[in-house]
Amino acid sequence: MRQVLLPLTAAVFVGHAGAAGAAALQVAPVLLDIPAPGATSTVTLRNEGPRPLNAQIRVFRWTQENGQDKLEPVTDVVASPPSASLASRTDYAVRIVRLNKAPAAREEAYRLVVDELPDASRERNGTIAVVLRHSIPVFFAPTDAETARVTWKAKIVGAKLVLQATNTGGRRLRLAAMKVSDGKTTVNFGDGLVGYSLSGTTMTWERPIPAGFSASAIRITAQSDLGPVDARAAVTR
Repeated sequence: MRQVLLPLTAAVFVGHAGAAGAAALQVAPVLLDIPAPGATSTVTLRNEGPRPLNAQIRVFRWTQENGQDKLEPVTDVVASPPSASLASRTDYAVRIVRLNKAPAAREEAYRLVVDELPDASRERNGTIAVVLRHSIPVFFAPTDAETARVTWKAKIVGAKLVLQATNTGGRRLRLAAMKVSDGKTTVNFGDGLVGYSLSGTTMTWERPIPAGFSASAIRITAQSDLGPVDARAAVTR
C-alpha cells in the first residue's frame, strides 16, 4: 500500500488561495484511546470562524519503520463522514469506526487527519491562505495489553547524536521534554512533545552534538504518559 508523509502534530501550513486569517477549525479530543471491545469513537469538529468552512477527514495507519514515522491509507478504520461543511460557530460530530472484527493482538495505532480546505471562492492573486491540519492519534488496544517496555541505545553518527527507543511492550509510550546528559553536557530533544515509541517498533531521534560531548554512557530523562523516564544507555560510534 502506498505510504504518505504527513505532519504528525497539529500544524498550520500555507497554501496559495484566499486571504490570510486566523485558523478557524478546532478538533476535540486531541487523542482517542479505545480499549477492546470498543470499536467506535467520536470527535467533534468546530468552526470558530465567521464564515463556513469545508473539512476533509481521513484515517491513516501509523507505523514506525527504520526509526521513522510512517502513515499509509487504510480501509479497516474509517471516518464517517469523510468530509464536512461547517457553519460558523457550529459543532459537527465525526465517528471513527474500526471495521475489522478480529480482536487486536496488541495496540494498533492510527492517525486521524483533519484538513481545513482553502475557500476557492475567496481566491485572489497575491494572497495567502492559512489553513489548519489536525493530526490526532487513535489507538485500539486489547484490555490485557501490557504497558510500554522501552530500551534505549545511542550512537554518534558524524556530528549527530542518534537516540534509539525500542518498545517491546503492548502499548505506546508518549515522550515529552526529553534530554540526554553525559554528566557535563546536556542535549535537549525538545521541551514539549518529542514523539511516540509505538508498540513493537523502534523509533530514533537525532540532534547535533554540542561542544564537549564525548561520553561513552548517557542518562536519558523525559516525561511520559506513564510518568518520568530516567534511563541509561551506552554510546557507540
